[in-house]
Order: sequence, then structure tokens, then C-alpha cells
Amino acid sequence: MRCEKRTADAMQTVLVDTDIAIDYLRGIGYARDLMFELWDANTAYLSILSVYELYAGMREEEVEDTEYFIDACIIEDLTIDITKKGGETYRLNRKKGTTLTSIDCLVYSTAVIRGHKIATRNKNHYPDKKIILSLQTNPGE
Repeated sequence: MRCEKRTADAMQTVLVDTDIAIDYLRGIGYARDLMFELWDANTAYLSILSVYELYAGMREEEVEDTEYFIDACIIEDLTIDITKKGGETYRLNRKKGTTLTSIDCLVYSTAVIRGHKIATRNKNHYPDKKIILSLQTNPGE
């Protein structure tokens, strides 16, 4: 995968989903390119819930790199408005027959309320496709 070129004037802030963070930490090229671009523009955000997920799956030898990654991002905490929107998102999607995880609903609602796009490979986790940052797959990587 590689990220598509975006215009410099867009300056879109991006909430990095856990899968992209893991790909970066594993040294996968598209994720490294994306993160360096976001860090250079100071537009890389990470949900406090992704911090939880990274720590939950981290091995001892990954602590230092993971902490550097987290420290390089702007952390988005949960607020009462985000949690209300997350609950509403869960309820409305469940009515439509789609069950989402609580974490995905809260990451989504963080992005909506804060005006971010979401960088993720897990597009099926977010039914609102307009909020997903476009990533292009490069089959050779």
C-alpha cells in the first residue's frame, strides 16, 4: 500500500486507526510514508483508545518504539460529546443490522466531532465511507 498524494493546502487532520499504527511499527512502507507525511504537517492524531489497543497487544521488545510512536501523535481524549455520539452511532447501526465494536464507534465519533479523516485499512469498521482517508493498495508491498 501507499498513500495517495494530497495537496498541501488541504491540511486535513487524520485520526490514525490502530491497524495503521501497527503497520507503521512493523515497518510497512505505506504506513511509514503516511505517518512521516502526517507528522511533517502536524496532522497526525491518535485516539486514546488506540493507545489502549496498542498497549494491549504490545510485546516487551516493542515498548520503546510504541511509546515513540504514541508520543509523536496528538492524542485525542474522550469527551462526553464523543461518548454520546459513539453510543448513538452504535444504536443507529445496530438498528440497520450492522453491529460495530464500541471502540470503532468511539473512534468514528471522535473523528466526526473533531473534523478528522480516519486512516484505516479496516474500511468495513466504519460504515460512513466519507470519513475514511483514501489509501491506495500497492500489490507489490
